[in-house]
Amino acid sequence: MLPLVTLIAIIPSLVSAWSSDNHTCALTAPIYSCENTTTIQDTCCTPTQGLVLVTQYWDTYTGLESQGSVLPKDSWTIHGLWPDRCDGSYGQYCDLSRQYDPVPSPNTTTGKSDGTPVEPWTGGDIITPLLEKYGKYDLLAYMQKYWKSQNSPDWTFWQHEFSKHATCFSTYDVGYENTPNCYGSIYENSTESSIIDFLNSVIKNQIQYPTFDWLSEKGILPSNITGYQLNEIQNALTVSSGAEPYLGCYGPTKQILSEVWYYSHSLGRPQDGFLKPINQTTKSNCNTTQPIWYYERTQGSEY
Repeated sequence: MLPLVTLIAIIPSLVSAWSSDNHTCALTAPIYSCENTTTIQDTCCTPTQGLVLVTQYWDTYTGLESQGSVLPKDSWTIHGLWPDRCDGSYGQYCDLSRQYDPVPSPNTTTGKSDGTPVEPWTGGDIITPLLEKYGKYDLLAYMQKYWKSQNSPDWTFWQHEFSKHATCFSTYDVGYENTPNCYGSIYENSTESSIIDFLNSVIKNQIQYPTFDWLSEKGILPSNITGYQLNEIQNALTVSSGAEPYLGCYGPTKQILSEVWYYSHSLGRPQDGFLKPINQTTKSNCNTTQPIWYYERTQGSEY
């Protein structure tokens, strides 16, 4: 037991910590983001940019197969977890003290020339050693399998997604520029906590959207000889997910399927994974009159 004089000495600091870092969200009645009719009382418990997007890729190769980087069989891969404002606009690189993206895209906070420059990170991979430091080997292994980059090491993609998107979720704030510290003073390093928290959140929300399975249940499988109508793909995912997602295509006629974005409102923190599906707010860019190609993976690019 601590001596009385020691307890008296630390009480003021404890009171200060409690008053500034009181973010026990279990004690706060959760509300759906973007559905509040009054000011959010604790932005650590409800995101201010509350239009939450769970985004995925369908790539056919990684570009680093010779280095052992291949795509997971029978699964789409993770793109990210994004915070849009409730009007569909969004912020990016909102906390430059947590900028770990080696190739910022865009290279300013606004994406325009008058925005604050986002300086490239030159310190290498911080996520792999961080997860190893805290024994998060299962999380790291899952990310290495399902969160794949194209033509660059996976960690560069993870750090891009954290720096560009996670820092704009108020529920991961760490006290930058007068924002709350959602992790309190009990953690030695709130930045490390926010990174691990975000990575966990990405996985927790992604596994709720098994895109490959939903499409295959409707007979929509990767093929190099059979194309699909956009409404076939859209309807299959809408029925299974509960709302109409955005589908992204590329190519000169926008016929090659490559992305899906699932829109939602979050009940409380996105960390908790309680998402209410809502229809896309951005119109899918895929061709509506010509077949959509959901190509097979390149030989040697999948395991």
